Amino acid sequence: MRLHLFKLGTTPTGAPVPGYLVQTEDGTNVLVDTGFSRAATGPKAFVDVGPEEGVEARLAGLGLRPPDIHLVVCTHLDPDHAGNHDLFPDAEFVVQRSHHELARSSEPGRLAMARASWDLPHLKYRLVEGDTELLPGVLLVESSGHIQGHQSLLVRLPRTGAVLLAADAIPAAEFLDPDRRAMTPFDVDEAAVRASTRRLVELAEAENALLVRGHDAQQWPTLRTAPTAYYD
Repeated sequence: MRLHLFKLGTTPTGAPVPGYLVQTEDGTNVLVDTGFSRAATGPKAFVDVGPEEGVEARLAGLGLRPPDIHLVVCTHLDPDHAGNHDLFPDAEFVVQRSHHELARSSEPGRLAMARASWDLPHLKYRLVEGDTELLPGVLLVESSGHIQGHQSLLVRLPRTGAVLLAADAIPAAEFLDPDRRAMTPFDVDEAAVRASTRRLVELAEAENALLVRGHDAQQWPTLRTAPTAYYD
């Protein structure tokens, strides 16, 4: 099993917009998040996506095309995480039920920004509830607070060690302390944010896992990024 870390763009603060790819021993390709919309350009494009940073280009660097992706895990449907779902009509999308219901019922706002990409009738969604073993060695971890139904991902790699992809539940190092951390402008539930932060930090400690923060400009250069990989 292999875990690839993709930089799918850069925010105005210089932080990476991440995506991830898990490749299992049986040949299943699991993409985690699809990045910022390739259709958003000009003043509305608050994420800078370089020519080699789009999700298609990152997959091509590993010899893959969108039809090769079997599953797409949606940490959540914010526009920098769900902007290219439409590229993967053959995949099954996996999202927390509570988040999907919120997104489908939301008034225009942050989740609606990429709706043209993720809310398409031909896309197949698997709705899960709470912590879920997606595949052997791959655990979805419900981590609400940033938004209802946010989920993180624990990948257990016996050789190089477990990796916990916190996504926006813990965006950077300064948000690691559940009691003292500040809220980001996009966090919607402070109590849930603190509970999820505590749970993820404790899970990383229990698993002796590398905790990959969601948008950490300082951590990113220290990580093993595609085309290299964390592997079993």
